[in-house]
Amino acid sequence: MSVNLTLLVVMGVLYAVGVYLLLERSLTRVLLGLMLLTNGTNLLILHAGGVPGYAPLYDGAIKAGDYSDPLPQALILTAIVISLAVTAFLLGLIYRSWVLGRRDEIQDDVEDRRVARQSSYDVEDDAEIPADTTEFEEASRPRDPDEAVETPGHPGAGRGGAR
Repeated sequence: MSVNLTLLVVMGVLYAVGVYLLLERSLTRVLLGLMLLTNGTNLLILHAGGVPGYAPLYDGAIKAGDYSDPLPQALILTAIVISLAVTAFLLGLIYRSWVLGRRDEIQDDVEDRRVARQSSYDVEDDAEIPADTTEFEEASRPRDPDEAVETPGHPGAGRGGAR
């Protein structure tokens, strides 16, 4: 069995460009990168299936090892259906993002920026917990049900309902 170098180079280029586009902030480029990755994966599965053989119909004169394996084609068909569904979902997200914000770029989340500003703490480290986590501890502390919580603009909303 010989390795087709051209097919390997094409798969490598598809993977490289697909990963590059997948890391962009534009949803359209993410979609294109995902499509390139799925096509590269389909080529990889097809190439991993080996050399083409005889059609998988029984003939007594041909050895069983000479037949073509239908499993790679079934896997590729499944991958095509899954990539079509993911592409349709991502197209829906792109359309909805365009309708709501007139852009298809992914914006930074305020909570992500806040987490990035805090010092990193790894649970597996043996170091002490940093002192700047008190805000998180107070927010995650369970509240007493009898404690009155006033919601701005809704007097009495925290005391068991409306009046």
